[in-house]
Amino acid sequence: MAEAREGPVLIFDSGIGGLTVLREARMLMPDRRFVYIADNAAFPYGDWPEEALLAHLLALFERLLDDIRPACVVIACNTAFTLAGAALRARFHETDFVGTVPAIKPAAERTASGLISVLATPATVKRDYTRTLIESFATHCHARLVGSKYLAALAEAYISGGAVSDEVLWAEIAPCFVEEDGRRTDIVVLACTHYPFLANRFRKLAPWPVDWLNPAEAIALQARRVLGQRPADAIGETNRDLAIFTSRDVRPEIARLMQGFGLIVAGGEGA
Repeated sequence: MAEAREGPVLIFDSGIGGLTVLREARMLMPDRRFVYIADNAAFPYGDWPEEALLAHLLALFERLLDDIRPACVVIACNTAFTLAGAALRARFHETDFVGTVPAIKPAAERTASGLISVLATPATVKRDYTRTLIESFATHCHARLVGSKYLAALAEAYISGGAVSDEVLWAEIAPCFVEEDGRRTDIVVLACTHYPFLANRFRKLAPWPVDWLNPAEAIALQARRVLGQRPADAIGETNRDLAIFTSRDVRPEIARLMQGFGLIVAGGEGA
């Protein structure tokens, strides 16, 4: 446990997917102040080579932690945490990091058919971290890894008012549905925080009912456990929840979305 400090809870994502975690965290911790960081300058992370992305994240957090001095950090991004979580904790050991990893363990515990799918970005699918989770918790299951190159961007477009067709979404999620020896996939792990924004669309497109496992509540619960009885950063009219983008090139519809979540949009960090 890092040294207790006052300060906001920092929620970090490559884009707007972490808003699903922010929503749950506010419900569980209404007395806390939040700063939401969207690394839109680097979005999408799946296009980055691993070594370059790791170096980028370490350099970015060097600045963010110095500027914001948060009570704890929630990495609301599977791709970022599975790649950089251990390095961030080692480099910034005075800070508590709450990570986001594919919810493979609870899926393996809940499945009745033994067929689960993990819907993720290609980067999360290929990560050794993800395969280790399967080897540790889901050896009794058939776990299908489905890497979608486009769903995170589609979710951003959809939640900010853009049109996303059923055909395009179905092409991305169809591999999740497996029939084998009279059994069917019964759980799909949403292993990217962007994907819950599309969950209702997924339910309508699914060829049979499945449990779409959203990790946002579990992440928020872990943040609350980490914070424990630490004093909250006082909230006032001039000290409200912020959204900070790493690039000032923010589309108006994204800025409006942030405001709809009750966030004051600040200038781009480092811009």
